[in-house]
Amino acid sequence: MTLSMETIELKPGSRWRSAVCESEVVVVRAPARPVTLCIGGSPVLTAGAARPAGLRLEEALAGGTTLGKRYADDVSGLEVLCIRSGAGTITVDGRPAELRAPKQLPASD
Repeated sequence: MTLSMETIELKPGSRWRSAVCESEVVVVRAPARPVTLCIGGSPVLTAGAARPAGLRLEEALAGGTTLGKRYADDVSGLEVLCIRSGAGTITVDGRPAELRAPKQLPASD
């Protein structure tokens, strides 16, 4: 079974979950246009949606997500925050999202 790969409009603050693993994300910065957001090779579901039976994590997209880390796609402008870690890799329009390094705070003396 596969879910349809349709573009979705992602708004800041909206929550999404993987259909194939435990990963959940919240949108920090919305993309400039609708995109196809996937985790583990399957399109994301709304936060409260049940996972369909029969879907499997694609082994090539099993790099995982880390709780509290931000992932971004420079092409679309999308940035998400992982609020629940899981085994799937986040992709945007087929491109793996990049893990963002934490911003350095100025030193205080």
